Amino acid sequence: MTLLRSALLASALTLPATPALARDMTPQDVARVEYTGTIAVSQDGSQVAYTRVHRPDVTIGEENGTANQQLFLADGAMDVRAYLPEDMSVSSIGFTPDGSMATFLWTDEDDDRAVWGIPVNGGAYRKIAGVEDASVGSYAFSPDGSQVYMLVSAAPDEDRDAEADDGFNAVVYEEEFRFNRMLVADASGMMVDENPREIEVPGYVSSFALAPNGRTAMIVTAPSPLVDDSLTSQRVNFLDLASGGLTVVETPGKLGDVEFSPDSSQISMVAGVDENDPAATTLHLVDVATGEYRALNEGAAEAVVDAEWMSDGRLAAVVHVGAQSRLRFYGADGQEQREFDPGDLILTSLEQGGNRLVVEANSPTHPNELFAFNRGEFTRWTDSNPWLADIDFAPQRTYTFTASDGTPIEGVLIEPLGGVPAGGAPLIMDVHGGPEAHESNGWVTNYSGPGQVAAAKGYAVFLPNYRGSTAYGTAFSKEHSGNYTDPEFRDLVDAKYALAAEGIADPERVGITGGSYGGYATAWSSTYNSEEFAAGVMFVGISNQISKVGTGDIPNEMYLVHARQWPWEDWQNFLEVSPIYYTDRADTPLLIMHGTADTRVDPGQSLELYRYIKLRRPDTPLRHVQYPGEGHGNARAAAQYDYNLRMMRWFDTYLKTGDRDAALPPARPDLMIEED
Repeated sequence: MTLLRSALLASALTLPATPALARDMTPQDVARVEYTGTIAVSQDGSQVAYTRVHRPDVTIGEENGTANQQLFLADGAMDVRAYLPEDMSVSSIGFTPDGSMATFLWTDEDDDRAVWGIPVNGGAYRKIAGVEDASVGSYAFSPDGSQVYMLVSAAPDEDRDAEADDGFNAVVYEEEFRFNRMLVADASGMMVDENPREIEVPGYVSSFALAPNGRTAMIVTAPSPLVDDSLTSQRVNFLDLASGGLTVVETPGKLGDVEFSPDSSQISMVAGVDENDPAATTLHLVDVATGEYRALNEGAAEAVVDAEWMSDGRLAAVVHVGAQSRLRFYGADGQEQREFDPGDLILTSLEQGGNRLVVEANSPTHPNELFAFNRGEFTRWTDSNPWLADIDFAPQRTYTFTASDGTPIEGVLIEPLGGVPAGGAPLIMDVHGGPEAHESNGWVTNYSGPGQVAAAKGYAVFLPNYRGSTAYGTAFSKEHSGNYTDPEFRDLVDAKYALAAEGIADPERVGITGGSYGGYATAWSSTYNSEEFAAGVMFVGISNQISKVGTGDIPNEMYLVHARQWPWEDWQNFLEVSPIYYTDRADTPLLIMHGTADTRVDPGQSLELYRYIKLRRPDTPLRHVQYPGEGHGNARAAAQYDYNLRMMRWFDTYLKTGDRDAALPPARPDLMIEED
């Protein structure tokens, strides 16, 4: 299998013809899906590089692990070359300013993560820059390529390391912060600069970029490495590399993508409009000299997800409008010029060089792939999963219903493969997290998202963009603020009855699943709204809003964006929006899954709900599955595959049958591992 995969990767790709006999999508298929990760275009546009993300295929016995990213160069439509071995996982790809080398971060088995490069015209890869006993997090070359700027981890603390070796390894919580460093190394020769120079920077730096003129660095900082600070207190700083002078852009809200204009006079900045804005979705222009900024699309019912300056001074932006996407161009003055509809594609990111523009995009029938944009057309360049041509995909479309208060709510609907039966199909409500996120009408099938796997088994699947979601404007996303559970979870019940009224869903067989805030929705729907939902699968979800504040890593973000008050201001209110408060109603068969190393939503949130239901409603089918070492979502291939099997088996047991009293399925799923 490995030899076959390597041979395929090293050759040019061609799209296969659609086979005569298609087949259903399975959990085994989900486990082997690959997709594009990041893109880079050389400054003159002559070279395009990308990474392909793949995980070990545990269904055929490959060794368990996390995702790898392999480096490819793309020469045209379905003409790509694997530039590094499959087992050489890289990140932060780019090019040297002259385009002669593709660059990347890589951790050699004998070294820390460093900057490497490989000649695009052939030759061995080599180390360009690094720091002894420190890992490089990001890098950028000076315009002439003679220097490389690096963001690296904190300097080693030999005394502390020695104490840890002796067993004194206590952790002082939220103290003893280790701040990263910004260094600049000589990259003009073949030898690695062993003594890079340090540049003083304020606070904890999460990212940086160099202006095209080489005189200014844009540094994104926060007061500390705490996740909460990264969400509530990040700021853009302009650092004059000659004088050390600093200009701070005093933005009040969350930060997203920031990019320098070609003339170095301004940046584009995707950010929130105030500290209570749930997400960075508004596009701004910022004057580098003064730090003053202005919004370009404030108030619009949309979300900007990525932006990139063209070489000719135009600004290209990926804009999500509800469940669809657009490619929009602005002039350097911020005036909107033109917009392109990509049809069935959902654009997710873009990069350019020499006015060559490439994007990542997915659709209902494929995950992210590389596309070239030219003269209004999107041409597909990669096919990471040729075997998807064998899959019989169920119909997928956007669907809009009217909530009980008259608000239109949109989502993505997948109908059962083979059609909706009389009386309606069993329906799985797949609820996204955040809630400052949204579902697009693209690729929605993954290890925790039932999608096409469920549709192939006769389920309808609905992914609602309920109140609090992005891509419908800041006012819509703020409707959730200070209103836990209502209106957002009322939207879920309204969706159920709207789909039932159209004959799509059987109202007696509606289930729900989701992770994080979607897990909270599942917990609420399986307790407070238990009579409405026949089965639930909860993942890394919230059950107690009081203990969530005390055990999670984003209390200030929760206060500013979600709760808008502290528990001690109204203890009773926080109890009444906690699923544990309603476990006396818990009649919904509930599967609870959580990683033991989750810092965002403490694993105790799942344990609390499990324990309360177990004590108060001992006859309700209930199971709690813990994934050792996994965080806020499963990263390892085996844990992802196991999750998918358990989720689908739970719905088959309780939702498809409509029998809430069915016996628990076996504790261990049939893994169906192929013999090597």
